[in-house]
Amino acid sequence: MADTQTVTGDTKPAGKQEKQPKSVRVVLLALMIAMMLAMLDNMIVGTAMPTIVGELGGLEHLSWVVTGYTLATAASTPVWGKVGDMFGRKGAFLSSIVIFLIGSALSGMAQDMGQLIGFRAIQGLGAGGLMVGVMAIIGDLIPPRERGKYQGMMAGVMALAMIGGPLVGGTITDNWGWRWAFYINLPLGAVALALVTAVLHLPKKRSKAGIDYLGVVLLTVGITSIVLVTTWGGSEYPWTSARIMELIALGVVALIGFVFWQTKASEPVLPLHIFKSLNFTLMSLIGFITGFVMFGATLFLPLYQQAVQGASATNSGLLLLPMLGAMLVTSLIAGRVTTSSGRYKIFPIVGGALMIVGLYLLSTMDTGTSRFVSGVFMAVVGAGMGCLMQITMLVAQNSVEMKDMGVASSSTTLFRTLGSSFGVAIMGALFNHRVQDVMAERAGALGKGITEKSAQLDAASLAKLPAPVREAYQHAVSAGTHSAFLLGAVIAVVVLIAALFVKEVPLRSAPQKPASDEGGESGEAAEDAVPAPAPVIEAV
Repeated sequence: MADTQTVTGDTKPAGKQEKQPKSVRVVLLALMIAMMLAMLDNMIVGTAMPTIVGELGGLEHLSWVVTGYTLATAASTPVWGKVGDMFGRKGAFLSSIVIFLIGSALSGMAQDMGQLIGFRAIQGLGAGGLMVGVMAIIGDLIPPRERGKYQGMMAGVMALAMIGGPLVGGTITDNWGWRWAFYINLPLGAVALALVTAVLHLPKKRSKAGIDYLGVVLLTVGITSIVLVTTWGGSEYPWTSARIMELIALGVVALIGFVFWQTKASEPVLPLHIFKSLNFTLMSLIGFITGFVMFGATLFLPLYQQAVQGASATNSGLLLLPMLGAMLVTSLIAGRVTTSSGRYKIFPIVGGALMIVGLYLLSTMDTGTSRFVSGVFMAVVGAGMGCLMQITMLVAQNSVEMKDMGVASSSTTLFRTLGSSFGVAIMGALFNHRVQDVMAERAGALGKGITEKSAQLDAASLAKLPAPVREAYQHAVSAGTHSAFLLGAVIAVVVLIAALFVKEVPLRSAPQKPASDEGGESGEAAEDAVPAPAPVIEAV
């Protein structure tokens, strides 16, 4: 290692900030690999699940392979953010990678479904820190004014994961076996681990305050209850069943207790003062709605394409390209404009409007809609998402002090995750209800019997149906997607309203100097505290 590049808090002319040193790009490469690991995993594993069940058995526990991972990820997300703020982001991020890789290796070695579920939960614990670590470290290294340029990288990784996940999962399972769906994480994770360890040097922190264990427990119970309600409601248990009501009550009590305790804790896991910033609160709300809409769209569009437009499972993933491509392009444009002008309020407004229009257009699709027309509709939704996906994180991080960068990143990520859970659950319940009603109307008792267990039929089951029943099912799916996307359009109105109230606070043109944690027991830095050393990235 020779020269060093130091990212300081001093303000420099804008022209000298635009070109990041090569070593920063190396770190960003490592961060993007870690981000891809977190996003790609569920999609690869989803493709391999039929083969896994065939070998390990335990079909009745199949849903827990995904649910266990999702629960652990959601519950650990805010904890990772706070740990990074208190004890140093690099150590927290490296720890999350290691835990994720351990969970991946163990999942690949699982001998029964119970072991796989447990090991997937370990994997999820690590995954909770991957996304938060990526966002928070970028927040440390890249000033908000420059950060927009890298939005395209993150949007590209997301698009690649959504498109490539099923393809990679199918290829790996067919050629190497399902265990490599987990083992494939190991070499990629090792590269990210080595690059971050060698090149990234952030200030070390030592908070004298202890971890808010009670806050962690209350928040974990609350998040777990919410995710289980959205996962089980309407599928495993009726929405009005005693089990769902118990989970709702437990979640509400835990979250109320959590909010109360955060006002008393010396070092709260989710400091409530960050919500005093109107912009941060609005970005959290916009992130929740974006997650609600995005994951609902990616769930029901392939289903519509397979059932109504006759696409194969593989092709239905590729047919999402108009949405994901538009998302990537608009994210790049939004980032460049934000970097050059420092202005960003227009993008949440335009994004909200495009999402409303795009979702409404998707709700008009029927059995006669061509793939080209549906592709245009998807592109409109994708353009709206591209205006929102990274801008929400950028504005949220710009709305808090550097010492709260981790919790700001984790909170924004958590709200988006919870939004996706609610979106899949609520839009799914509406879709299933509508499909079953239309099948009963068009195909009578036979149609109702076919869909009473599940309103979603795979291609093999669909091909076996008599032609009249299959036609009825296509109309039913069209009706179901109409209801789901119309609901999404109504919900997206909240994004537009929230965006109108965003205050365009100037983006910082240089990173803040991280405050030393040695000045007080609570970890709060006094205004006159001596700043800690700025992040150092060694040139390679």
